[in-house]
Order: sequence, then structure tokens, then C-alpha cells
Amino acid sequence: MTIANILVVDDEPQIQRFLKPALMAAGYSVIEAGTGADALKAAATAAPDLIILDLGLPDMDGKEVIASLRGWSDIPIIILSARDRENEKIAALDLGADDYVEKPFGIGELTARIRNALRHRGQKADAMPSVFEADGLVLDVVKRTVSRGDQPIRLTPKEYDLLTLLARHAGRVVTHKTLLTSVWGPAHRDDLHYLRVFIGQLRQKIEQNPVNPAIIRTEPGVGYRLVADQE
Repeated sequence: MTIANILVVDDEPQIQRFLKPALMAAGYSVIEAGTGADALKAAATAAPDLIILDLGLPDMDGKEVIASLRGWSDIPIIILSARDRENEKIAALDLGADDYVEKPFGIGELTARIRNALRHRGQKADAMPSVFEADGLVLDVVKRTVSRGDQPIRLTPKEYDLLTLLARHAGRVVTHKTLLTSVWGPAHRDDLHYLRVFIGQLRQKIEQNPVNPAIIRTEPGVGYRLVADQE
């Protein structure tokens, strides 16, 4: 079994002292960087499998690191930051980060996010699965069908496109802007109410309990996340 190599980018010594042994105990090897410049150099030379990135670095904003990395790499990036403003999260995700965890954090949650990001990368490297299953729901993107048990579920074209986009990024946060732009086009990128209406309609059709959804989870102020069975 190959050991995943994780690059931790954070200028707080206490975070580094905590994370390195915790991640090594979870079975990962760890590289450390304290600045954006060092992070970019390590990403290019050490070929990490995943990057944990703080946004508040001494030499540059973490979002600049994301933008630079996404110019040449699809390495999964998990934001680990004390910044709790929604616009910071949204900007980082829109630039290409895969997920975010707020400080203070639990190592259990962080390692779960790491496993999911690495699994998602593995799926991209092979082939995206053609069938997604979540809480009894089955989405077959080849046959373009949605069902629960033996019962087909009829979706409108936009509802189907919305569900498929979330499924393609299963386990990851998809921002409001990404969903609106991808499904309805750039002219609708700010129509948040429009998106909420469609998410509500979709939940009524696919969730066993639309009031307490198990498949499409809300990331408040940021977007939505589809939770698939393999998680």
C-alpha cells in the first residue's frame, strides 16, 4: 500500500507540531512549509499527494498559492484556516481548493476530509464512476436515469444537470457561483434565490426526508455538497 505524502503549509509552529505527528500516526508522510514560496517549491519538487494550506501566510495570501498551483497542478488542496468569513471560503473554493476546515479543528474531521479528497483524486485518475449511490438513490449518468429501488424518479433537465454536477464532485463543496454558472450560464451567477428554489425542488424528489436531507447537504453561505455512499 502506497503511503500518501501530505504537504502542510502553515506558519504557526504549534500547528505544525500538532499536525505532523497526528498525520504520521494516521499513516501519512508529511512535508512542511511555512511560506507560500516554500509551498510552491515543495509542490513542484516533492510531488505531494495532497496539500493542507493555511490562508494567512507571511509572504502571500493563501489564495495566491491556490491560483498559482491550479495553473499547472490538480493536487487536492484542503484549506485549514482561522478565517471564518464566507467570502474567504468561497474565493478559495472558486480558485480551485477542494475543501476547507476551520480552526480550531478536530483531527478526526481533518483526516476524514483528507481520505475523501484522496479518493476523489483516485477516481479522476482512473475514470469517474458512471453510477452514484446515496441513501438508496441511484444516479446512472450513462443511462441518464435516477431511481430509488425499482421506482424511477422524473427530474426536469435542469434538476438532472444540477444533481449530476453535484455527483461529479461528490464529497466536495460546490459553490453557489459554480453551480449557477455551470447549469444556467454566467448571466445567472448571482441568482442565489433561483438556485435555492431548484435545490428545494430536487430535495423534494430525491430525499427520503427533504426537511433533514441526507444526500444534498448545505454548506451555509458557500454552496452544497453531495454525500455519496462510498463516503
